Amino acid sequence: MPYKKPKIEKVFYSIGEVAEMFAVNASNIRFWENEFDILKPHKNAKGNRMFTKEDIENMKIIYHLLKERGMTIKGAQKKLKDNKEGTIQNFEVVNRLMEIRKVLVEIKEEL
Repeated sequence: MPYKKPKIEKVFYSIGEVAEMFAVNASNIRFWENEFDILKPHKNAKGNRMFTKEDIENMKIIYHLLKERGMTIKGAQKKLKDNKEGTIQNFEVVNRLMEIRKVLVEIKEEL
């Protein structure tokens, strides 16, 4: 029986890693942290921000509203305040559709 290397998942991500995930500056993330109350990373003894998976999911929603949909900070804040659940559901639908599109494009390229 071959050895299977266990998949190790990180519990915390640094601000640099999160900035790299979203291709934005770390200063952008610090600014969004001040503007959006759903984004609350933990801080260690040195004061470094440590992001959890939940923080990254919230960051995806914020990134979607600001960068992909082109909303302003105030508009995104209002959208999250008025209808957070609807915004999250919309975001999930868009992600699923993009995954489906990716699969269809791969199939098309194979033909």
